[in-house]
Amino acid sequence: MYVPSQFQEDDLETLQQYIRDYGFGLLIVADGEGIEANHVPFYLSSDEDGGLGTLQCHLARGNPVWRRLQGGARVLAVFQGPDAYISPSLYATKAETGRVVPTWNYLAVHVEGRARVIDDAGWLAAHLHRLTDQQERVMSAPWSVDDAPEDFTDRLIAAIVGVEITIESLTGKVKASQNQPEKNRESVKAGLEAAGGESQRAMAMLIR
Repeated sequence: MYVPSQFQEDDLETLQQYIRDYGFGLLIVADGEGIEANHVPFYLSSDEDGGLGTLQCHLARGNPVWRRLQGGARVLAVFQGPDAYISPSLYATKAETGRVVPTWNYLAVHVEGRARVIDDAGWLAAHLHRLTDQQERVMSAPWSVDDAPEDFTDRLIAAIVGVEITIESLTGKVKASQNQPEKNRESVKAGLEAAGGESQRAMAMLIR
């Protein structure tokens, strides 16, 4: 991912929070068999020993891509946050110079690492608990994996395989009008807030 310095995000805790906030990511495998991308929810486990942590996800056993991960394949996981089209009409300087063009603001985190396949029912059960609890924490009446009959979840667990990715690098990009003068940042922020869309409001919050 091309990341000009003004859009680069290097803070590890910030990048980890973005992954947790926008955890439905893209798992990309590229090898001699070609390139394939799968859309999956991820769980991020932080490394208290100073490492970058690990990503956990699972794939349907019927999805042949997991066999390509055996042997420690390197993969790319992509997470995308809010984005918004920025019209030239949002720039305060449009009336002054006319020297403005459209662009797109967005947030993205790329994670590179080495994957291992885990075909263990105990690991998968713990993974599903963590992944579900992470999403259910905002619900007024959180659902738990334990709420479903055990024989039912056991059959579902048998139909998936786990993937754990040891993170080797994190690349973060937050393009939020940092390259614009203050008056344009203010007018873009106000314009996105007035537009009212969820992604537009979320992007407005990233503009400083």
